[in-house]
Amino acid sequence: MILHGHPFSSYVQKVTIALYETGTPFEWHMIEGAGDFAELKRLWPIGLMPVLADGETTLAESSIIIEHIAPRLVPSLEVRFLDRFFDNYVMTPMQKVVGDFLRPEGERDPRGVVDAKARLDISYGWLDGRIKDRQWAAGEDFTMADCAAAPSLFFADWIHPIGERFAATRDYRARLLKRPSVARAVDEARPYRKYFPPGAPDRD
Repeated sequence: MILHGHPFSSYVQKVTIALYETGTPFEWHMIEGAGDFAELKRLWPIGLMPVLADGETTLAESSIIIEHIAPRLVPSLEVRFLDRFFDNYVMTPMQKVVGDFLRPEGERDPRGVVDAKARLDISYGWLDGRIKDRQWAAGEDFTMADCAAAPSLFFADWIHPIGERFAATRDYRARLLKRPSVARAVDEARPYRKYFPPGAPDRD
């Protein structure tokens, strides 16, 4: 299997966490230069990472890739729901804030950034009630939901810190960072923190 992506990409990290969690062997095809992006678009014209090439099968979208490589990480409908929660209601508003830093000064969307951060607070609050008595997102077992949670909460806390009133969510993020598969993905991305548009904090 060949994974086309970059270790600093949040959605690529979601997949590599699943790969490391299950001990699934794969090869990297790093997406860095124009030629790499051309190859990525040949495989997936949308041109977004990650893309997995497994023999004659080519898959895009992180959740679909994880279901293909590690079906045991997707044991229930709740796991699928929580996976969508982290992608849509944590990752998406986080990326809205980060993406705004890439816009020219006159094209920025300050109201959109405020709304995205408000959405993050709502998501932090909902999650706080959901996981207060849980080890992992869906219970006692590490699943695809946690693969999605790790990079989304990791970067979201950088741009809109998880407040002290969300103690269960803060503790859950800390547990995720101690998980060997997550720690490995974070360490692989460490050399690329200079690419984080708002500027990476000196922590984690």
